[in-house]
Amino acid sequence: MPSFSYVAIDPAGRERRGTLNAANDSGARSVLEARKLYVVKVSPGEATESTARSLPLLTWGKTRLTSKQLTLFTRQFATITQVSPLEEALRTIVRQSEQDHVRAIVGSVQAGVLEGRRLADAMAREPKSFPPLYRAMVAAGESSGSLPEILERVAALLERQSEIRGKVMSALAYPIVLTLVAIGVVAALMIVVVPKVVEQFDDVGQQMPLLTRIVIALSDFLANWWWVLALVLVLAAVAGARALREENIRFAFDRMMLRLPLIGRLIRDLHAASMARTLSTMIESRLPLIEGLRLTSQTVHNRVLRKATFDLVEAIRGGGSLSGALGRAGVFPPLVVYLAASGESAGRLDTMLAQAASYLEREFDNFTATALSLLEPAIIVVMGAIVALIVLAILLPILQLQTLIGS
Repeated sequence: MPSFSYVAIDPAGRERRGTLNAANDSGARSVLEARKLYVVKVSPGEATESTARSLPLLTWGKTRLTSKQLTLFTRQFATITQVSPLEEALRTIVRQSEQDHVRAIVGSVQAGVLEGRRLADAMAREPKSFPPLYRAMVAAGESSGSLPEILERVAALLERQSEIRGKVMSALAYPIVLTLVAIGVVAALMIVVVPKVVEQFDDVGQQMPLLTRIVIALSDFLANWWWVLALVLVLAAVAGARALREENIRFAFDRMMLRLPLIGRLIRDLHAASMARTLSTMIESRLPLIEGLRLTSQTVHNRVLRKATFDLVEAIRGGGSLSGALGRAGVFPPLVVYLAASGESAGRLDTMLAQAASYLEREFDNFTATALSLLEPAIIVVMGAIVALIVLAILLPILQLQTLIGS
C-alpha cells in the first residue's frame, strides 16, 4: 500500500506531521479527516521511518528492546505523553534514540498508531520488545483514559525490576570474578611452576613426600590432559542444557534449586517480590487480578513457581481468594500470604502487596550484603589454602634434601 506524507492541524491548533498508508490521495485525506485533523498537505512519501530503519535492524540482528532500553523508553514515553499526543511522543523518541534497532522498533509502533491502531495493538507488532503483560497494562490505560498515569506506574515498576536485576548481577559478579582468578592462579602454578621445580629433583634418587607426589601427579595430568578435562566440561554443559529442555527434568531441577539452603529461599523471595509488585501495579491500574496472574505466570522462569502462579489463577477463578490460594500453594513466603489477606479484608490489596514487595526486596539487600561479606573472605581463604599446599609440596623435598645433606 502506498505511503503518504502529510501536514495537518489538530483541533488544538497544533501542526501535525507524519506518514500513513492509504490506497490513494483521497483515502489518505479521509483517514486524516476521520482523526479530526484539518489537512494542509498530502503528498506521496517514501518508506515510513520504521521501514527506513529496518535495514540496520536486519544487519545487526537486533530484533528486540533489552530490559534497560524498554525501561528507558517507558520513562521517556510516560513523560512526553503528559504534554504531547501519542504519535508526536513516539516520533520524538525515534528522533532521540541513538541505536538503530531502537529507532526501528519504536518507528514500527509509530507507524501502527498512524494507521489508526490502538497503541497496545501497535505494540503487538513488536511482541519480542513489548511482552503481553506490558501491552495489557497499556490497553487498560487506553480504555480508562488514564494512559499517562499508567505509563508512569509501568515505568516505576520496570525501574524497580531493573534495580533488583542490577543488585543480583552485582552480587554475583565479584564472587564469580574472584573464583575465576583463583582458578587461573592455581592452574598456572600447577601447569607452569610445579613442573619446572620438579625438574630439579629428577636426579636426587630419593622418594618424594606423599604430598609432593600427589601434587606432581595432578600437575602432570593438567599439563598433558587439560584438553580432555575441557572437553568433558563442555560436553557435560551441552548435555545438561539439552536435558533441561525436557519439561520433567527441568521441573525436577527447579524443585531441587528451591530446596537448596539459602539459594532456594532467595529464588523464592525474589519471585514473590516481583509478583507482588507487578500485581500491585496492575490492581492499582484497575486490571483484573486473574488476568494479571495469568500474564505474570508467563514471565516466571522457575517451573515450580510458574506452576504455583498458574494454579493461583485456577483457584481464584473457582471463587477463592488470593490469600487463600497463596497459602495453599505452599511456596510463597508467609509474609506475602498474611499481607495479602490483610489487604483483601481492608480493601487495600494493591497497597499491601506493594509493602510485601518492598519488605522482601529489603530482605534481599540485607541477605546479599551479609552473604558477600562472608563469601569473599571464604574464597580468599580457600585459594590461600590451595596455594599453601602447593608451596608446601615444593618445599618438603627441599627440606628433605637439607636433612640428608646435614646427616
